[in-house]
Amino acid sequence: MGKVATSDALRFMADCLKAVGAAARAAEQQAELLIQADRFGHPSHGINRLENYVNDIISGVCQPNNEPKVLKETKSTAWVDANNVLGATASHFAMDIAIKKAQFLYYQFIVHLLGSNHNGMAGFWSQKAADQGLIGMAFTNTSPMLAPIRSKQSALGTNPLSVVAQASQGESFYLDMATSAVAVGKIEMQLQKGEPLPSGWAQGSDGKETKDADLDFKTASLMPLGGGELTSGYKGFGLSAMVELFCGVLAGAKYGHHVRSWSHSGDGGPANLGHCFVALNPECFAPGFGDRLADCIQHWRQLEPTNPDLPVLAPGDKEKKAAADTTSSVSYAKQQIESSASLAKRLNVKPMEVCEVLPD
Repeated sequence: MGKVATSDALRFMADCLKAVGAAARAAEQQAELLIQADRFGHPSHGINRLENYVNDIISGVCQPNNEPKVLKETKSTAWVDANNVLGATASHFAMDIAIKKAQFLYYQFIVHLLGSNHNGMAGFWSQKAADQGLIGMAFTNTSPMLAPIRSKQSALGTNPLSVVAQASQGESFYLDMATSAVAVGKIEMQLQKGEPLPSGWAQGSDGKETKDADLDFKTASLMPLGGGELTSGYKGFGLSAMVELFCGVLAGAKYGHHVRSWSHSGDGGPANLGHCFVALNPECFAPGFGDRLADCIQHWRQLEPTNPDLPVLAPGDKEKKAAADTTSSVSYAKQQIESSASLAKRLNVKPMEVCEVLPD
């Protein structure tokens, strides 16, 4: 393990993207998305994703300097073509439209987007709306990695969803979750650490549960949220299908089994992912939204815990604590530092500097 100054990690990520042709603004926006994931304690969506983006640009399946465009717009909706730009560029463009309409015209605005690429942590985009006093929601489809209940084969993505809203008294609600049991990046992290998978995460090609991270990474078959049928995994399957409806199907993007397979090398052609962004203005509804939400959050934390050493957490408490602890530096596993150094050498950019070595 090692600590890297947050500013240096951000600089390194942007430099790598600029080195393969991304314009400064596009590179910096994508780097900000990655560093936020690392700061929030979600390394599976942070620097771990950097080389994927680099390879997509090099192979030509991502065109980082294109411009997204609105294809169709009504008073409360927009349909956007991302034009194969980086996921951060596309998502900023779409959520900015939703925020503007919800904030100034008092509409509850929905934007559906096609032709996009991996857009990182879904909560990043919901937070963007919440920072403007709105309720933000974000959904995206992904490469097929989730096996529906009773299936031996994957047919849907991890298809995350997020909802973020500000409450009174400095509180906030922050939900960002995959509809699979875990994100694929969690499998990668277990693989890097050489540790087995927890129960209920993944299945092998025979459809039976596996704890072998290497096997699951090759078969690309995660279990849905809830695990197997007896533990209500059909609910996670249903949620994943709902996100697919909002993103791939409704937006006219690639959907479900038509999305390219997960790849580190940029194989499979353009991703053409679909996203959905929602901005709701709470002022259009009952007064006192922030007070009621704060009351809920504070009540949940005050509930008697099953273990006195593990207090009940409200959605977003883990992320808030992680972010507070990483203001000046972020921690990376040895494998992440080594792979970043290899990428720096490959692209001829200045590597990250480890400012403190931590025990593994």
